Amino acid sequence: MVRLEDLPKDKLIDVIKMYAKNWLAHDGCWFLSIEEAYDLETAIKFDARAWERFTIIEAQRIMETFSIPQCGGLDTLAQALQYRLYAQMNEQEIILVNGKKLIVKMKECRVQATRKSKNLDDFPCKPVGIVEYSGFARTIDPRIKTACIACPPDHHSEEFWCAWEFTLP
Repeated sequence: MVRLEDLPKDKLIDVIKMYAKNWLAHDGCWFLSIEEAYDLETAIKFDARAWERFTIIEAQRIMETFSIPQCGGLDTLAQALQYRLYAQMNEQEIILVNGKKLIVKMKECRVQATRKSKNLDDFPCKPVGIVEYSGFARTIDPRIKTACIACPPDHHSEEFWCAWEFTLP
């Protein structure tokens, strides 16, 4: 039996990346099964409900595992975002502006890149992203406000797939 505790660091990193990809594949399979049974709009609605729950669980576990205090502001949000499953397979940029604003840009998105490689339209993930990012940020610090800068189906620059702004009032 292979024990994670016995693996060298480079293999543990491979395992984490593989787990993240498996999680995303499961998420995609789940989504497609709803879309095939109903339609895209219904699948997005169910996906948003699932993310409403999952994003809180993910944030809480990250906070617990890495001793990130609640209500620590944008600094703690920036720290927690780096431990998300998405961060292990997508390229993101996190920019803290004057301690009052945090901008997150998804520079490379595995889901969107896969769709692009198949000549498919961008996946319209904005409704789910609003639920996901807002819920994650609120779990880290309930004072944080979340706004979407751009996310498909919105037009976005070539520099990123989606971008989000987090502020403290």
